[in-house]
Amino acid sequence: MSGARRKAFLVSAALAGCAMLMTACQDTNSGAAPDSSSATGGDQGGGKDSAGKDSAGKSSGGKSSGGQGTVAGTGSNENGKVGKCRTDELEVTAKDSTITGDPDGTVAVQLKNGGGRDCAMSGYAGVDLKTSAGSLSAKRTGEKATPILLKDGKSVYFGIHYPVNKSGGSGVRITGLVVTPPNETKSVTLAWPGAGTLPVTEGTDSPVKVGPLGSAGQGG
Repeated sequence: MSGARRKAFLVSAALAGCAMLMTACQDTNSGAAPDSSSATGGDQGGGKDSAGKDSAGKSSGGKSSGGQGTVAGTGSNENGKVGKCRTDELEVTAKDSTITGDPDGTVAVQLKNGGGRDCAMSGYAGVDLKTSAGSLSAKRTGEKATPILLKDGKSVYFGIHYPVNKSGGSGVRITGLVVTPPNETKSVTLAWPGAGTLPVTEGTDSPVKVGPLGSAGQGG
C-alpha cells in the first residue's frame, strides 16, 4: 500500500469511529429523565383538586350545599341565615291542658310561625297573669332550653303550671294572660283559658311556673 492510500484509509477509519461514538452518545441521552417542570402533578405549591380543596385540605371558598343555616340576630333568610322569631310573626294562642287527677292545672301556649319565613328561638317566654291582686309573673322551672328552628307554618308549645284553688274560698281571680316570646319585648295579651282562680298564698315566691319552649305538646 502506497503512502497516499494508507493516509486516506486512516482518515476514513477515524471518521467512521467518530460517527459511531456520536451515535452512542445520542442513545445514552435519550433515556434521561424529563424536565421537572413537565412532571405529572403540575404545580406543587398547593393547587386545587376537583372538590375545590387545596393540597393542604383547606376549602377553596364557598358554602356547603347542605346543612342548616346559621342563626343571625335578626332579619330574614338571606344568605342562608335564619333570623330570630319576632312577636309580630307569631300567632300566639293558649288552651287548658289540665289532665284529670293532676295536682296542678296546666295551660299550653302555642307559638305558630306565620311570618312567611323560617325563624329561630330558644329559652323561655315571659309569662304574666293578670289577677285581681295585680300582675303575677311566672317563675321558670329551670329545665334546659333547646334552640329551635321554627319552620314557616309550624308551631312550638310550652306549658304554664299553676296551683288549683281547692280552699273553698274565692281565691285570687285571674283576668288575663300576657305572653312575651323569647328575646322579645313586645307582648301579646290573651284570655286565660285555665281555672278562674288561684289559691291565696303567703310569701313572695310565685306559685305559677313556666317551662321552656318545647316543654308541652299539642295536648299539653
